[in-house]
Amino acid sequence: MFSLAGKVAIITGGGSGIGLATVRRFHEAGAKVVIADVTDQTKLAQELNGLYVQTDVAAEEEVKNLMKRTYEEFGNIDILINNAGIMTEAPIIETTKEDMMQNFQVNTLGVLYGMKHAIKYMKKGGAIVNTASTAGVRGVPNYAAYAASKWAIIGITKVAALEFGPNNVRVNCVCPSSVETPLLASQEGGELEKLIVSTGAPLGKISKPEDVASLIHFLVADDCPMVSGQAINIDGGSTAGHSIAMMEAVFQGVVNKL
Repeated sequence: MFSLAGKVAIITGGGSGIGLATVRRFHEAGAKVVIADVTDQTKLAQELNGLYVQTDVAAEEEVKNLMKRTYEEFGNIDILINNAGIMTEAPIIETTKEDMMQNFQVNTLGVLYGMKHAIKYMKKGGAIVNTASTAGVRGVPNYAAYAASKWAIIGITKVAALEFGPNNVRVNCVCPSSVETPLLASQEGGELEKLIVSTGAPLGKISKPEDVASLIHFLVADDCPMVSGQAINIDGGSTAGHSIAMMEAVFQGVVNKL
């Protein structure tokens, strides 16, 4: 079940975090993986008997070349994971045009370019998954540029599901909350964010890259033939409402002030 044997899968941002976890999971499931990243992933591609194509997803010609190279190498594209992304953090009153443009160029246009240039090579049908965020389904303070770019990904995903359905191509997006990665740990306030996210999630923990990769795997497998046009949260239940732990923490804080 959930075999990807014989499938050709492109993963952008495949050198770290969710992308890397997805690359490894797809390889284990039998897929031929194509790793697209701005950093050199030649060694990883060789280890997995796949292909590395250096790609800046904000550059349309580079994305176009990624799809062409993949098709020339393997003769088809079955799976596309538009995962590469960036994040800038600032309150609205400090958010600049450059902040907005940078987030949209990488996060949103990167997804658009990927779908635009992959679809003509997906001759046998297939699946596309775009990485959005829970910041794309609810507001998050100081994330104006990032949240706007992720909300846009959800909209583009739904449009693509309608347009690509006749090609037997399913299009979905995943919306993770904060994910426990080395990048998060290295960020200022990263440990505090991890604590807040874990407390706010009813399951009491933060997602790992492998957790998100497992959802992506489900969405692209032939075993999941009727899910398309969906934005699926993966957040330990935090978007369902306030966790008991969070309410207890707030209550205790109020009591301590009395």
